[in-house]
Amino acid sequence: MITKWLKRLIFLALFLVVAATATGWWLLRGSLATLDGDVALTGLSAPVQVARDANGTVTIDAANQADAMRALGYVHAQERYFEMDLMRRVSAGELSELFGPIAIEKDKAQRVHRIRARVAADLARMTAEQRVALDAYTDGANAGLAALRTRPWPYLLLGQQPKRWAPEDAALVGFAMYFDLQDASDHNELALWRIKPHLPPALYALLTRDGTRWDAPLVGAPRGDATLPTADEVDLRTLPGPPAERHAIGADDIVPGSNNFAVDGTLTADGRAIVADDMHLGLRAPNIWFRARLRYADARAPGGKVDVTGFTLPGLPAVVVGSNTHVAWAFTNGYIDSADWRIHTACGGPGVDASTCVKPASHAELIRVAGAAPVEFEVQETDWGPVLHREGDRLFALRWNAHLPGALGFGLTDMPLAGDVDQALAIADRSAVPAQNFVVGDRSGRLAWRLIGPLAQRAPGCTPALPATDAEQAGVCPPWSIATDRAPRLVDPPMHRLWSANNRTQDGEALARVGDGGYAFAARAKQIRDGLFAKTRFTERDLMAIQLDDRALLLTGWHRLLLDSAASAKTPALQALAGASKRWEGRASVESTSYRIVRAWRLAVHERVAEGLVAPAHAALGDAFEMPSFQQLEGVVWPLVTQRPAHLLSRKYASWDALLEDAAQQVRDDLQAQGPLAERTWGERNTAAICHPLAKAIPVLGQRFLCMPADRIPGDGGMPRVVGPDFGASERMVVSPGHEAEGLTHMPGGQSGHPLSPFWGAGHDDWVHGRPTPFLPGATEHTLTLSATR
Repeated sequence: MITKWLKRLIFLALFLVVAATATGWWLLRGSLATLDGDVALTGLSAPVQVARDANGTVTIDAANQADAMRALGYVHAQERYFEMDLMRRVSAGELSELFGPIAIEKDKAQRVHRIRARVAADLARMTAEQRVALDAYTDGANAGLAALRTRPWPYLLLGQQPKRWAPEDAALVGFAMYFDLQDASDHNELALWRIKPHLPPALYALLTRDGTRWDAPLVGAPRGDATLPTADEVDLRTLPGPPAERHAIGADDIVPGSNNFAVDGTLTADGRAIVADDMHLGLRAPNIWFRARLRYADARAPGGKVDVTGFTLPGLPAVVVGSNTHVAWAFTNGYIDSADWRIHTACGGPGVDASTCVKPASHAELIRVAGAAPVEFEVQETDWGPVLHREGDRLFALRWNAHLPGALGFGLTDMPLAGDVDQALAIADRSAVPAQNFVVGDRSGRLAWRLIGPLAQRAPGCTPALPATDAEQAGVCPPWSIATDRAPRLVDPPMHRLWSANNRTQDGEALARVGDGGYAFAARAKQIRDGLFAKTRFTERDLMAIQLDDRALLLTGWHRLLLDSAASAKTPALQALAGASKRWEGRASVESTSYRIVRAWRLAVHERVAEGLVAPAHAALGDAFEMPSFQQLEGVVWPLVTQRPAHLLSRKYASWDALLEDAAQQVRDDLQAQGPLAERTWGERNTAAICHPLAKAIPVLGQRFLCMPADRIPGDGGMPRVVGPDFGASERMVVSPGHEAEGLTHMPGGQSGHPLSPFWGAGHDDWVHGRPTPFLPGATEHTLTLSATR
């Protein structure tokens, strides 16, 4: 009897497991996008055809722009609704509503900027000319979501229901890029302000030097490396030394940004201009971008029709970068100065002057939390901006471009209408995006560069590089507005080439107007520029070769320094590193041990030099000290380690050899902890970790099914081929307007956000191995017809 019941229980358990598995599989497949057939879509004026190639790249053929945007919204939602939702929630500070208490602090950091309230106040203005297209996109997104048999699989995992899309959500997606590309906390200016009073002027000037021997501006000359101060100006031997605790510095080779560059028609066989672009962002599965080609009739476009191919951002009714057969355009992050601090005196304190103090307005924010009670959060704001810090009676308010009316708009959606460089520049005049280097070329062979996006319109004489009090800035720096049509530009460049890689591009008055928001160290830009001047004839493949350039030109001198230092000092760690890296491949190749060793040693040396230079401020500030990011530190460290002045050596070390040996010891010990030093390749360190945001929520299986393969990838940050484990080129594009069929592209992570989709990770392997793939979509493998219905 017992045996019989045991068999029944085992059978029942197996049945329940099978049933649960089948139900889970059915639910999971229920959120796959519809790829083929005929689907009714309310609001269309005529049927729309949606074709997909083997990588899931979409071609939308529609009667007009509104129909094309409605179809794009439908496709975006079917393939990427969860990712769209994350983008809007990040900028609004509403992640806790989806993920629970774990996201509360992140939401608070976002809520101080009150982006949802700002969008609500400015939505009518920012969408005035594009409202028809935006509403069509919104309706299409909601229809695409509703057409899924089950809610997208991440919501099943989280036990949540997706919220409908709204027109303001597209603006929130746009603001998410502000947070990605600019520092919403303006941390570095505040950190510099704190250390400045505690450093000799010559030492502060050395640390904040704004250029190096690697500079490659479009306008103006390289700054060159620093001229070191004399011992009379700075002598670290007589100043407080560094404490025992070491503060890491921000590496100068991995920063959010991009490469874009171009050649004009004088440098190609048939007079075509060629534009290249690779935008560097955090990498995930699926990718942030979504490839699409849109074709529709539009009387405003050349010839009365639009045919635009490029990269869209799910959540936005726009092609962000691409080519429309007349112009091709590309972006890199501008790193202009987009924020200023103002230090107010709060009213109410003892002895505070009521005539000059500030009483901020208070705004109540309610953070909804999944599985817990809502959290009330107070945000204070002055006429200058939100209060991000308070120290006693001092209020630190931040004025940031993103806070101001006009910070975001949808003018970029008109770029497919441009017929030439001049028309593209006119559209850029009314495009409000986080400030970018905009490079455009047209089918006649012309080129232009300009900054696109809002620029702070500070009063003449107002150059507040660091926080300032009301008293210090009275009458000099009133609250400023922003403008998109007053940007520096370079049209028809006499050198017939353009390039930007988040470096300083300008000089003189133009640079003074836009400011320095932390320009990237320019080794990458110089390598691109030099590649463009190495030839007088180019094809698309030549420009992609520059994108894939992983030569370690920056580290070649450091490798020589390592060998020379080991030979002269004869200390064990330096000799160990020199021996293991003697064979110098000169590239960030996956099999290179020397690259990994020299790279790590250089950064360890930078860290020790920076520690010594900021030591007096660190000693004075104690726990309040925060290490600023010194992007141009190479221009200081290199003359120091090659000239070795005793008065600028950190007090932690008896000699420069001792400093170099200490850095080598750290690198040697860290690497040997993983195995023999000679086997520690760059590929072992630079292994892809490109995953879905929820991969860590599913132990074991998440890594197996929600991540791209753990490939070892060549490239790094200090060269054109920017790749890290989860950061790097989020796309590559090389295209000539009018010759799109010869264009080339790459995209990691794939088109679809569903791990069961045939497009999950499609094309990723080509990105890993640098295999050029066609810019235009390939042969059609799936066709979906969206039928008009009232």
